[in-house]
Amino acid sequence: MRTPVDARRAALVEAAVRVVSARGLSAASTRAIVAEAGMSLASFHYAFESRDELLDLLITEVLAKEEKAVLPEQLEGRTLAELLHAGLTGYLDHLRADPAREQAMLELTQFALRARPELARDQYAQYTRIATAALEMAAHHTRSRWTVPVPTAARLLISFTDGITLTWLVDRDDALAESVVTAAAAALAQLAAPLTDAE
Repeated sequence: MRTPVDARRAALVEAAVRVVSARGLSAASTRAIVAEAGMSLASFHYAFESRDELLDLLITEVLAKEEKAVLPEQLEGRTLAELLHAGLTGYLDHLRADPAREQAMLELTQFALRARPELARDQYAQYTRIATAALEMAAHHTRSRWTVPVPTAARLLISFTDGITLTWLVDRDDALAESVVTAAAAALAQLAAPLTDAE
C-alpha cells in the first residue's frame, strides 16, 4: 500500500531530527535520513525536492510545537508573573520531553549561520513572533502594559529560553532550570506596569 505523501514527509522530518541530534547536520545526508526512516531515496524525492526543503519544514514543525507548549491553558485569574512562569515552565517541560528536537534546532542554527544566514534569520523571526504574541497575550489578560518596547521584551524572553535550553542540555539539572524559570518570569514581569483607568 502506498504511503500518503504527508505521512512520508512527517516520517522523514522525524528521521532527520534523530540523525541531526545524534550525529550532527554534517552527517544528515539524504541517504542517512532515508536509512533512518526505513525508506528509499525514491521515497525521499517523492516527498521533497531537496534536503533544504526538508530542513525548512523541520524548523517550521518544531516551532509550531514549541508555540503550543508556551501558551498556558488557563489565562484568567493569574498575575503577569504567573502567566510568564507558566509559559516558561511549559517550554522547559517541552524541552525535557524531547531534548533531541532542541539539540537538532541548535545544530541547524549553527549550520544556517555559516551556510544559509536567511534560514537563521527566519528561525529567529519565528521565535520573535511567538515571544511577542505570548507577551502581548499575557499583558492583555492581566491588564498590564510593557514599559519597554515589546520587541525588546521579546528579545529578552528569547535570550532566557536560549540560555535555559543550552544549560539544561549540558547539565540536565532540573531543579536549577526550574529556579531559573522562576527568576526569569519575575524579571520579565518587572518590565510591565498595571494599566491605568485612562488606558
